[in-house]
Amino acid sequence: MAFQPIYDLEAARVWGYEALVRGQEGQSAFEILSKVAPDQRYRFDQACRTKAIELAAKLFPREENLHLSINFLPNAVYEPAACLRATLAAAHKHAFPLNDIMFEFTENEEMADVAHLKRIIEEYRRRNFITALDDFGAGYAGLNLLADFQPDLIKIDMKLVRGIETSHARKAIVSAIIHVCRELDIRILAEGVETEAEFEILKGAGVHLFQGYWLARPEFERLPSISQTSMAAAGCTIEAA
Repeated sequence: MAFQPIYDLEAARVWGYEALVRGQEGQSAFEILSKVAPDQRYRFDQACRTKAIELAAKLFPREENLHLSINFLPNAVYEPAACLRATLAAAHKHAFPLNDIMFEFTENEEMADVAHLKRIIEEYRRRNFITALDDFGAGYAGLNLLADFQPDLIKIDMKLVRGIETSHARKAIVSAIIHVCRELDIRILAEGVETEAEFEILKGAGVHLFQGYWLARPEFERLPSISQTSMAAAGCTIEAA
């Protein structure tokens, strides 16, 4: 696993870290996932969860109340409660608080069984996990899903973020997403932020959580610090990293 920080602009501190699958030779998550056979997706999903919790328990300073964000494959979850057993066991073993774990659900394939996804979200919330919809605005992660159920947080896809400072259309779309999420009491996170210009536009639009190379690149099995240069350029401060 590699870890990438999520920065909270309001609190002026690191909010948490996303655990990202990596190969032992640095292969990307896409490369690794493409090699997982369909009948092994459940086992792979479970192994990633437990590994992420194990590493986070080792790396996270407990006094900072950091959140751990874990990606999961909804179509690999056959029964929500049963599929959480390994997660709960790992959290218990490593004394990692359940309410500091956020599950991001995303899927490149269409989520045909929306009722099943609702059951997953309901069970995860019952266990006090945070739920997030990743890559919002890309593929099937759009308004139809948001109309069917409301996660605690959505991550605006990097394709909407990229070049937003020069795109009236992107500004309008992101502004509309932020308005809808405020009405539904959903937090917004902008992912894939790579420039100060993107950061400034999103900050001005009311986004408070940020993630991307401009702030910090993922690092393998360690916690990278937020770029002090980037924060200083944006006139921001940071209390913890």
